[in-house]
Amino acid sequence: MKLNEKAIQLTEEGKVIYNLSGGQLPIKPVSEFIEKIHHQLNFLKSYQYSPSAGFPALRKKLLKFFTDSRRLSLETVENDMDVIVSNGSKHSIYNALGAIIDPGDEVILLAPYWVSYPEMIKFWGGVPMVVKSNVFDAFVPAIEDIRKIISPRTKAIIVNSPNNPSGVHYSESWMREFAELLKENPHIVAISDEVYSDISYFDPKPTYFYQFDRSLLERTIIVHAISKTLAATGLRIGWAIAPADVVQAMGRIQGQTTSGPNSLAQRALLDFDLHFLESFLTPVKNHIRTNAATLREKFREANLGHCWYQSTSAFYFMIDFSRTPMFKRFPGDEDHSYQIADELLNNEGITVVPGVDFGIPNTARISLVIEEVPFQEAITKIVRYLNKF
Repeated sequence: MKLNEKAIQLTEEGKVIYNLSGGQLPIKPVSEFIEKIHHQLNFLKSYQYSPSAGFPALRKKLLKFFTDSRRLSLETVENDMDVIVSNGSKHSIYNALGAIIDPGDEVILLAPYWVSYPEMIKFWGGVPMVVKSNVFDAFVPAIEDIRKIISPRTKAIIVNSPNNPSGVHYSESWMREFAELLKENPHIVAISDEVYSDISYFDPKPTYFYQFDRSLLERTIIVHAISKTLAATGLRIGWAIAPADVVQAMGRIQGQTTSGPNSLAQRALLDFDLHFLESFLTPVKNHIRTNAATLREKFREANLGHCWYQSTSAFYFMIDFSRTPMFKRFPGDEDHSYQIADELLNNEGITVVPGVDFGIPNTARISLVIEEVPFQEAITKIVRYLNKF
């Protein structure tokens, strides 16, 4: 039985379950956006098809929001780049891979990576090539390790910063080195998954490789969404910013599959002042920061400081089970992520996401979004479990 299904069953049986597996904020979107949704319900166009690539005015607005937030020149970017609005960022990445991959092309993934990347690559006939990292690397693969795996068949590299599942955003120095790596390899397209870029609760804030050499935008696909920043995962609105020919190819795929995304959500977003995001996210970041501090303090008090790395963004921590006393019970070098997650659920009533699905064996992703008191209780239980052997 899958872990989520088992958790639901246990809840129905009356057991207390601490859900540390959530990939979404457990709050409603900012009130100003909800008001825009209500307002747009009055218009016929909100119930009708949108253009396949999204409403042109919204695409233009999203491009300006991107250039403002990344301190880029709108005039420079809009000459060569275009925007496509899709049914969430996952859809945008799927379309982007379909637009650029030929059968047998290699796509480099930086572990930990988001769980769907490998299967989406394989769906289009590509070959995932994984560069590993671990807790002592701060869950950030070394540039030199990426360089070693590049081949003439390498079509793209996917960079997810801030990262799901580690909650780490790659440093400015890493991004500068990555920019140099791309310049050394002009045949490679970079896909930059920036869905969590607005949820960074420690300085310095995220930076991106194309900010250090803007010519790299000519072969970069940037992906974003309202899912995390507006707490609106169910509305399924994401977008990609990419060279115009890539957007055209993505549009052809989207036009023959899903067609245009949610018209109501698009029109509400078009009418919404994106500057409200900062005030909306401030208490969210404070909450995440508090829970992160709780985890850090409890793990240090229990002498478990070597099995995690301080997250800085998104709303996740990644725990390395292999560096805890509990792991002595598990034989060999194989992965035990699912077995450990199952034990945590059955014995402690806690759900986590097994890290092997993110490309890092014997780890788990812990979400920081639940309320502070239950979170403290859950971390106390995890610490007790990890110190048993």
